[in-house]
Amino acid sequence: MRQKANKKSPEELRAILAAETFKRTSISFYRYVHIEDPDTLRDKLYDLWKAMGVLGRIYVAKEGINAQLNVPEHNFDAFRVAVDLFPEFKDVPFKVGLHEDAPSFIKLTIKVRKFVLADGLEPGEYDVTNVGTHLSAREFNEAMDEGAIVVDMRNNYESDIGHFEGALLPDVETFREELPVVGEMLKGSEEKKILLYCTGGIRCEKTSAYLKEKGFQDVNQLHGGIIDYKHQIDREGLESKYKGKNYVFDGRSAEPVTDDVLGTCYQCKSPADTHVNCANTVCHVLFIQCDDCQENMSGSCSDACKQIAELPAEQQKRKRAGVKSGTKMVMR
Repeated sequence: MRQKANKKSPEELRAILAAETFKRTSISFYRYVHIEDPDTLRDKLYDLWKAMGVLGRIYVAKEGINAQLNVPEHNFDAFRVAVDLFPEFKDVPFKVGLHEDAPSFIKLTIKVRKFVLADGLEPGEYDVTNVGTHLSAREFNEAMDEGAIVVDMRNNYESDIGHFEGALLPDVETFREELPVVGEMLKGSEEKKILLYCTGGIRCEKTSAYLKEKGFQDVNQLHGGIIDYKHQIDREGLESKYKGKNYVFDGRSAEPVTDDVLGTCYQCKSPADTHVNCANTVCHVLFIQCDDCQENMSGSCSDACKQIAELPAEQQKRKRAGVKSGTKMVMR
C-alpha cells in the first residue's frame, strides 16, 4: 500500500516552522493493544493529525502504537480529544517534553511496522501485556533507598550522558540486543525487587513482561519514564536520583534533568554531554564531542573524516558516490 507522506524538502519544512507564530508542545505516548488493521488506522491518523498541524514520527503495528510528536499549543486540547476518538487509545497517558528550545520534528511520518518496538524475539514468545508494577517518582526513589536493583533499559549512548545513581547500564546499542543481556545480568536475582526505567516507558513495558516470563517475581517500572519522572520531582519537590541529561530521539537530542555532566568527549576525554553526528556524511557516526573539539575537528570524529568534511561540496559528493551513508554507530 502506498502510504500518504510529506513531499516537501527539509529546507522547505524548516522554513515553514521558522515562520510559525505559535509554540509547539512535544508529546510521546505508547500503548500495547491489539490493532486489527494497522494500515487503515494509519491513514485515518495521518489525515486527522495532519489537519491539526501535528509533526512527528509514529509507528503502528498489530501490537499497538508508539508515538513521538509535537502539536501546536493552541491545538493541544483538540489533539487530546482526537486521540480519544479511537477506542484503542482512549485515555492513553501523554508524556510532555521537558524543554522546547528546538523543534522536535519537522514533518509528520506514520509508518506501519511488524512491531512498534523490535525486540528480536518471535511473536508470542512472551505476553507483552503481562507487565510489571508501575511506580511513581516518589515510589521509585523509596525503592532505590531500600536497595532495589535498578536497570537502565536504554542504549549505551543514552546512558552515557545521564542515568540513575547505581543503575546497571547494559553495554548495548539496540533494544533487540538488550533483553537477553539484561536477563543474564539479573541471573540469580529472580526473587529480588527489580526497578526498570527508560525514556518514556515503552521499553520497560516489554522488558517487565519478558522478565516475568523468565520467572522474576517483583518487577517494577518507572511510570512515564524519565520524562515524567522529571515533571513529578519538580512538582513534588523530590530529590532527583537521575543525574545528567535524558537523550531523546528527535531534533532536540537531549533534555537536561540535572546539571551534572556524566559523559566524556570521545576525543579529548574532558567532561561533555553533547551528541553529534560526524560531519563526514559517509561516516555520520554518533559520538560525544565537547565544544573545543567540535571547533578543532570541524565536527568530525577523526582526522581522516575531518579531511573529507573540509573538502569542497562537489568533491565530498564524488567521494560519497556509491557509498552507503547515514549508518548510525556509537563510538565510546
